[in-house]
Amino acid sequence: MAKVEVKALTKRYSDVVALDGVSLHAESGELISLLGPSGCGKSTTLRCLAGFLSPDSGDINVDGQSIVATPSNRRDFGVVFQNYALFPHMTVAENVGYGLLFRKIPKSGHRPRIDSALRMVRLTGLADRLPKALSGGQQQRVALARALVIEPRLLLLDEPLANLDARLRDEVRWLIREVQQQSGMTAFYVTHDQAEAMAISDKVAVMKSGRVAQFATPREIYQRPSERYVADFTGEANFLAAKVVDGSSGAFRVEVSGRTLDVRGIASLKAGDRAELLLRPESLGLVADDEPPTALFRGTVSKAAFLGASQHCEVALATGGMLKLAVPPNTFISIGQHVGISVDLDHAWLMPEVKP
Repeated sequence: MAKVEVKALTKRYSDVVALDGVSLHAESGELISLLGPSGCGKSTTLRCLAGFLSPDSGDINVDGQSIVATPSNRRDFGVVFQNYALFPHMTVAENVGYGLLFRKIPKSGHRPRIDSALRMVRLTGLADRLPKALSGGQQQRVALARALVIEPRLLLLDEPLANLDARLRDEVRWLIREVQQQSGMTAFYVTHDQAEAMAISDKVAVMKSGRVAQFATPREIYQRPSERYVADFTGEANFLAAKVVDGSSGAFRVEVSGRTLDVRGIASLKAGDRAELLLRPESLGLVADDEPPTALFRGTVSKAAFLGASQHCEVALATGGMLKLAVPPNTFISIGQHVGISVDLDHAWLMPEVKP
């Protein structure tokens, strides 16, 4: 277990700014996800943590001590890579135990630790197999066991599920979270998958162009995003143009599509500001077109798709704009149908307007 503080990391490659003052922290035993698209700086941050890259400036403290000048092989961190990085000529046990060869651990103690790590990742009985005899999910679990067997101070995972199909991703991500919680190990996890980050993290850092756009709990990131970029990247989202009429300290009265609504939002907003109202699809519902006051908005169904457990519906508003929402599977909807839309305003969120 380790407490980690990343302070204002910067990293440049010629004219490209890969990291632009990245600051993060992890309490002992927390799992922190670095979430964002390709090129946002998440893997560069992880490589600086691992010691594979040296930042141009900034610091990384582990349990109060700087490790920036410490070589990667002396940081005592476990790393799990996207491509597994297993030795094809070695058995599962040999792959898992490879890191123990470079530590001052008596050889007699290797096998008990290898067996314990394999039990943690549910691979008991496969110790003598070669990697080519394993599925992709099993190979990734071998890579996880290899990182765990050295009992590292910090666990670093770089897109560990990217090469797995959807079913295996679900299975292995829950295993990673279970193992991390059981061991009490502090972990940093890189992913571009928002559902993955939301499901297993204590905190999420949404990254954008080499900086941290928002660092908070998954619930806060999803329900109270700091900007449109964060809202867009962390799930299905609707945005309506709004004008702040009154309010302060996060409580506002706004004009939206011809209606005046009371909503919560970013505290820095003030009367007269142009803003955007975030409405997640699950905060919306279909009602009869002529059902006041439940129907805050009215419009026409422009798209409808039956998905089994729900229906995806898009409604073109009479006042302009479009809203996406999920509809119960037994609700009848058809393209061209006139509908009303109800809104759970407790789950609406006001953000500053995106500047061109």
